[in-house]
Amino acid sequence: QVQLVESGGGSVQAGESLRLSCEASEDTYCIAWFRQVPGKEREGVASINLQGATIYSEFAEGRFTVSRDAAKSILYLQMNSLQPEDTATYYCAAGAEICGLYSRYMTWWGQGTQVTVSS
Repeated sequence: QVQLVESGGGSVQAGESLRLSCEASEDTYCIAWFRQVPGKEREGVASINLQGATIYSEFAEGRFTVSRDAAKSILYLQMNSLQPEDTATYYCAAGAEICGLYSRYMTWWGQGTQVTVSS
């Protein structure tokens, strides 16, 4: 199985930035970021495939950038202009066949890293 470990979360003020990292035990066709607020449904943030093609959610477009270091099997999420509504637990996820922002297509999940944005 694929192991995923997120890091880089923390508490920041609105307008500040954070860079999340996800270390993977091996490369997969698709690797993505999701986020979830307790009691609410998990939602996709951004994904990237082995060819480098990216998909962003509407709320992430223009503010967040996803990138992949295949040689080191590391996924990054650069988050700029953070707002209180971005507060959530961010998860790294990987899939073998489909790349998108649908959690049902993801097979492996990390433990999550907390991001808190104060106004």
